[in-house]
Amino acid sequence: MGNSLICRTKKDAKDNGSKSKRMGKSQRKMLAEEEFLHKQALSMALHQHQLSQRFDGSMSRRIGSTSSRRHADPLANEKKLLESLEKIKFKKIVLLHGEGFGAWCWYKTIAQLEEVGLQPTALDLTGSGIDLTDTNTVTTLAEYSKPLIKYLENLPVDEKIILVGHSSGGACLSYALEHFPEKISKAIFLCATMVSNGQRPFDVFAEELGSAERFMKESQFLIYGNGKDKPPTGFMFEKQLMKGLYFNQSPTKDVALAMVSMRSTPLGPIMEELSLTPEKYGTGRRFYVQTLEDRALSPDAQEKLVRENPPEGVFKIKGSDHCPFFSKPQSLHKILIEIVQIP
Repeated sequence: MGNSLICRTKKDAKDNGSKSKRMGKSQRKMLAEEEFLHKQALSMALHQHQLSQRFDGSMSRRIGSTSSRRHADPLANEKKLLESLEKIKFKKIVLLHGEGFGAWCWYKTIAQLEEVGLQPTALDLTGSGIDLTDTNTVTTLAEYSKPLIKYLENLPVDEKIILVGHSSGGACLSYALEHFPEKISKAIFLCATMVSNGQRPFDVFAEELGSAERFMKESQFLIYGNGKDKPPTGFMFEKQLMKGLYFNQSPTKDVALAMVSMRSTPLGPIMEELSLTPEKYGTGRRFYVQTLEDRALSPDAQEKLVRENPPEGVFKIKGSDHCPFFSKPQSLHKILIEIVQIP
């Protein structure tokens, strides 16, 4: 029995050895197959990634991207951008809101510009945002623009700013270009009232709101701060109309913010004819940013402004409503950075 046990043990050991050899060969074969499949999968993934890069590049060119280069290391790109912006002489960017808005509407833009080392400042125009002035007492463009005028007057002699004006805030931008051309390095009109000499800011919106005369007589959105027997002093659209005109592509949270923050707009400033001269306003470097899903100032109306009063450069934001700082903040940021870097 002892011998038979030994014999069995030897036999089992021999069998186990042959089995392990067979399993070793089988495992090696399996591992080789797995390695081959892994390499094949990697090759296919790499090929697919290269195809997607080519596709992304062609897409970016078709949609009018500012760059047709293939994707690079984002950290390297950011470092290069920061180094480029560090060399720019004038880093101060002043942001002017449009009718009914306030400095609050630029919160995304401010954060993005600060992240790349620029120095943005958003101003509340008179009677807007947290400025406590009664809008019914603001009757001229000079009064409406006072916060901007004060800012420019206090700017050091050797400093200039980049000025961005949204919507009717473009009129304040034009006013500043006429009175402080030496203080403004670039003026950016963001779907704004870039009027010509002798025009009123309101005239730009005539396509959507009708003539100024008709609006003053018939509009249900007028405010009579001095009594019904006196001329209207301001206006404010009903909330549902505002949503349709201004925010047709904006996130709901931003729309909700606007609904609780917007104030009435003084009527006098946007009904005032601007006096703009070639010697002052005409020497300014102007850029226009068009918004292509805009219902407050239609793309056709914006195109007409650009055609009649040509700026140095024109940029377009696809998919943006009248408030690209809400609906397309990243696209707006890229355009602002591109304009900042123009020599």
